[in-house]
Amino acid sequence: MKISAREFFDGVLDPGSYRSWDREPIEVATSPAYRAELTAAVERSGTDESVLTGEGRLRGRRVAVIACEFGFLAGSIGVAAAERIVTAVERATELGLPLLASPTSGGTRMQEGTVAFVQMVKIAGAVAAHKSAGHPYLVYLRNPTTGGVFASWGSLGHMTFAEPGALIGFLGPRVYEALYDRPFPEGVQTAENLYRNGVIDGVVPVRFFRRIAHRVLNVAVPVAGQANSLPVAASAPQEDSSTGQPAAETPAWESVLISRDPRRPGIRELLRQSTDRVPLSGTGQGESDRTVVHALARLRGEPCVIFGHDRAGQTGENTMGPAALREARRSMHLAAELRIPLVLVIDTAGAALSREAEERGLAPEIARCLADLVTLNTPTVSVLLGQGTGGGALALLPADRVLAATHGWLAPLPPEGASAIVFRDTEHASELAAAQRVRAADLLTDGVVDRIVAEHPDAAREPVDFSRRVVAAIAGELAALRTQPPAALRARRQSRYRRLGVPG
Repeated sequence: MKISAREFFDGVLDPGSYRSWDREPIEVATSPAYRAELTAAVERSGTDESVLTGEGRLRGRRVAVIACEFGFLAGSIGVAAAERIVTAVERATELGLPLLASPTSGGTRMQEGTVAFVQMVKIAGAVAAHKSAGHPYLVYLRNPTTGGVFASWGSLGHMTFAEPGALIGFLGPRVYEALYDRPFPEGVQTAENLYRNGVIDGVVPVRFFRRIAHRVLNVAVPVAGQANSLPVAASAPQEDSSTGQPAAETPAWESVLISRDPRRPGIRELLRQSTDRVPLSGTGQGESDRTVVHALARLRGEPCVIFGHDRAGQTGENTMGPAALREARRSMHLAAELRIPLVLVIDTAGAALSREAEERGLAPEIARCLADLVTLNTPTVSVLLGQGTGGGALALLPADRVLAATHGWLAPLPPEGASAIVFRDTEHASELAAAQRVRAADLLTDGVVDRIVAEHPDAAREPVDFSRRVVAAIAGELAALRTQPPAALRARRQSRYRRLGVPG
């Protein structure tokens, strides 16, 4: 059974809080036959158009809502429906409200022809303006969502979720079969398949979408009178912002070996210390790399988008590829659009070395990550948590503040690889690790790193306590950065990397 627009509102909004914004649909030119179809649709669906708009409360927070009514001419979008959508989006932008949109539609209303088709442009433009103003736009796709609706406002969410089992696709299967005289391949246009392939962020019932939306808004939209974070003094213990830790005496090669311990905590352990966590999936454009993790979350109350290498997802030759970096850039742009900080976690044995990685643009993606991070218009913190090998690590390094675990390290190649180049063997790896100044203590001295988070004696032996210290350190940095204008942060960030390594 299909979920109606009103059922969606009932499932997402607080009971009795919905208030309609809709006025009588604008008049459009109609033939007698089309007029009869409209009249019948009104009687059958109980709505005056294929879209309902309004506002309500989500756990007390005021939000704007838009939902298609499939019972009205299959949720198709004509001029009147498009005008209702755009008017609602513009009103939400003017009021500064988060917007929850739930399409279910066969696409453009064929009875109105090309002029209806082109309405998708103004809808996409209105949504883009809403997002550019810094307001969240969350999408819940209902069964079915196809055509121009999916290819416009159905695919522009900061985060996008879908109804379990929903038919989701650009070209409706009935149209495909009529055009090509064969059925569309099974299992492709499903919510579950699109989630697996990085097009949408999750497949959940409406009641779970309500919970997710609440968490996202807790991260992205501060509530008046609510403190963002714990006191900085409590969240940033001075003992861990150290220079001259005893671990500074640890040889570089020993730190490299310690960082490779499979028991060492990674980004997932950090996220276990967060609140209001909402995982993202893939690029949103049909790619997903399981060697990385990204999410919206609060770290000791500080809102952020967090992205990083996943130790658990990297095995042998299965290391980060171009899609992982495109996911990173999605996180960067999401943080900038929502105007919340970005946290990057570096912990990688290196980027993928394969034909596929080369052909799909690994090097260009590294370059784009570097350019984006240096110029990003939001506060950034990078954490060198463990291994930091090559371009895959460098791509997540540029930030306003760079933290490193005691045994974190950064190098253009693993020491064995550097040894193979310089000495044509791997026997000199420890010598090269020392000579290249890869360890955290040396990176601090050289200005690559701003602060070291201590390990007692190494993170693998105290995973929970270490993770808490790292999260506390990140939160302290975010609290301090939050007080500074983004333009000033960006200028200092660019100046920092301009001067790095230059004598004097």
